[in-house]
Formats: sequence, structure tokens, C-alpha cells
Amino acid sequence: MADTIGDRQRAIVERFNAIGDWENRYREIIQKGKALPDLPEELRTEENKVKGCQSQVWLHANLDDGTVKFQADSDASIVRGLIALLLEVFDEQPPSEILAADTTFIDDIGLIEHLSQTRSNGLSAMLKQIKYYALAYDAVLKRA
Repeated sequence: MADTIGDRQRAIVERFNAIGDWENRYREIIQKGKALPDLPEELRTEENKVKGCQSQVWLHANLDDGTVKFQADSDASIVRGLIALLLEVFDEQPPSEILAADTTFIDDIGLIEHLSQTRSNGLSAMLKQIKYYALAYDAVLKRA
């Protein structure tokens, strides 16, 4: 995996541009979701549920050695793939870098225009939750 958020985003854009058609891109997203480690049952809590997703999505984060480590899962294969894609970008990154990062890679691969409105809203909710965790952990680090 690449080092910075920008490197990770560029790698995703290159990978998706090489795939071409959207049927195969969806396949790639679903495969990404299948490769996501299972979320332990004890983390499938109401407080870890992402609000604003039609599917059930759980997102857990903890601060470890100055970086945010994420774990996630969903009951829908495409959504599980979408959260896996987001974690590929943001997992194990410093909170300040997560907060400063843009998410243009989503537009660059054409994801929004190929998602239903409800999935698009869910993707926005997942991104918002990732940024929320980063904001909270950034505050913790600044107080330390």
C-alpha cells in the first residue's frame, strides 16, 4: 500500500482507470469488500452504526500510535466494497491528514455518477463519519 492519502488515492484512480467498464469496476468494488476482514461481533453496536446509510454499516475507529485505525463492515456487498475502498485510503493515517484530505478520487473514478442516490448518500455518510473520528482524535492528540 502507498504511504500517503494522496498516493493511495492516485493508486485507486490508476487501478480503476485500467479496468475501464463499470461492470468490471463494480466487480472490483465487491472483491474489495470480500477482502475486508470481518468485524468482530462486539463492534457491531448501535454507536458504531453509520447514520444515513440505507444498508447497515458499522465503522469503528481507534487511535494507535498517532494514526487512526479503522474497522468496518456492511450487510450489503457493494456497500462493504465502498467502505473497504475508503479504508484503503484513510486507514492508519494521522487524524490531521485525514481532515486535510480531499476525496476527489471518488469523482476521478466516476463513482458518484454510477451509484444510486441512496448509495451515494451512504457513501457521503461514511466519509463524514471517517472525518468525524479524525476530528475527535485530532483533538485528543492536540491535548496530549
